[in-house]
Amino acid sequence: MEKKIRVLIAKPGLDGHDRGALIISQALRDYGMEVIYTGLRQTPEQIVASAIQEDVDAIGLSCLSGAHNELFPEVIKGLKAQGADDIIVVGGGVIPWEDIPFLEEQGIKKIFTPGTLSIDTAKFIEQAVYQRDGIEVKSEMELVEKIDHIGIAVQSLDDSLPFYLDTLQLKLQGIEEVESENVKVAFIEAGNVKLELLEPTSKESSIQGFIDKRGPGIHHVALGVKDIEGRIAELKKKGIQMIHDAPKPGAGGASIAFMHPKSANGVLYELCEKESKERL
Repeated sequence: MEKKIRVLIAKPGLDGHDRGALIISQALRDYGMEVIYTGLRQTPEQIVASAIQEDVDAIGLSCLSGAHNELFPEVIKGLKAQGADDIIVVGGGVIPWEDIPFLEEQGIKKIFTPGTLSIDTAKFIEQAVYQRDGIEVKSEMELVEKIDHIGIAVQSLDDSLPFYLDTLQLKLQGIEEVESENVKVAFIEAGNVKLELLEPTSKESSIQGFIDKRGPGIHHVALGVKDIEGRIAELKKKGIQMIHDAPKPGAGGASIAFMHPKSANGVLYELCEKESKERL
């Protein structure tokens, strides 16, 4: 860490539990930051005053009482009133997903939900402070660039293509057979996302097994990535079970690997890396 970052951890309101705040305080110290913990039952005014007095770079607010929508914005307002709105404010605790957009609109830089790794919190604060101060920082590669395509299992390309090409008037980009997977693939342009129709070419095809069990339909969602091996390693560190621990050849010259649906809310996700600038 090039700069010694100072962080104030605060518990606004009447919340009487601070175990989480203490844990994150220690985690940030272990990462190399200076941490000031203000203790329980702080008012927004007290938090703002402490942050200015301690000359901190960031404030971490923790709230378990349900009053975050009132208390967190008050801290932001107090900082602006004191001309200290360059202090980065993040939040955590028991905060419903639906409240996160509102809090971020009010000026909270990031809301960390239960289960967020402490190291991810530390890295986010570090990067936010460095960006604010104009310090060059090597940003981590985004896990996902975009949705590359949606794979759709069909029993027959000949029977299915008229719907996509004639009825929907989409454009066929090409057809390819992947012998190793016992599948024939048709690539269809559909705006920013491609459709990949998958026809089984043998009874041993996993696509045939899918159709036998569930019928034709959406088979997988492919996520476009760079450095697929690094992305696999990153996902495994996060506890994601992979069907493939190493990339394998896929259609269109891509390197692919699948996540297990049990680790992805029941959805089969494919990591897809294509060397060509013109991605299928």
